[in-house]
Amino acid sequence: MAAEARIAVIGGSGLYRFLDATETLALSTPHGDPSGPITIAAVGGEGVAFLPRHGTQHTIPPHAINYRANLFALHSLGVQRVLAPAAVGSLRPQMAPGHVVICDQFIDRTWGRVSTFYDGPVVAHVSVADPYCEELRPLAVVAGVAAGFTVHERGTVLVTQGPRFGTRAEARFHRDIGADVLNMTQYPEVALARELGMCYVNLSLVTDYDAGIDAAPGVAPVSQEAVLRVFGENVERLRAALVRLIETIPQQRACRCGERGAQPMRPA
Repeated sequence: MAAEARIAVIGGSGLYRFLDATETLALSTPHGDPSGPITIAAVGGEGVAFLPRHGTQHTIPPHAINYRANLFALHSLGVQRVLAPAAVGSLRPQMAPGHVVICDQFIDRTWGRVSTFYDGPVVAHVSVADPYCEELRPLAVVAGVAAGFTVHERGTVLVTQGPRFGTRAEARFHRDIGADVLNMTQYPEVALARELGMCYVNLSLVTDYDAGIDAAPGVAPVSQEAVLRVFGENVERLRAALVRLIETIPQQRACRCGERGAQPMRPA
């Protein structure tokens, strides 16, 4: 396989195409097929891989995504850095629709998802105390501001199972345990990237206020139509932020994401 890419973008809801592709790859992996063909585009002379997380026509719901195949396929191309834009619902009034949150932590509330490359007999216990790349996050903040977004430099994303949206009681509970925004796809994606020693940064575009905000009873609960509308209104700025981020990523990694990748324990 001749194609190589050092950087990848995994597109979320509303972002099914990134840039004009110079090459399209239909890959298969030991873990099955990824969500769709991987396209390669050039950004400043750099080969950048793009994979639509939900498929090119948004046919794969969050709980049915083959996260292992997606990450394995990108890794097989030589990808070291994964940029992961996603739509999120806000639990905090100050994180308003149209803002971008550069998450630094996650809380997993999913179930039944295949979440590791190490099902046995080879075992590995990977540390995700700091799951998002500490080198890429500040660069993502600068890129988001340059694209015209109001950017929140950190935040905790709670990952729900989906595909349904949450109840008001769940929203109160999620706020109480420290979550700032909600998403359905960050886990196990970010953890699988860490197992492979890849850097991962999330640019969360706030599209809604989830089930509403208790302090603002006039705020309507989220709808699928509202999510896609707000994402569509901001998708070009999001593309601009991603391009700016790619252009500022240094050739050599100065983070510890590679060191913190999985260390397999083989059976005696």
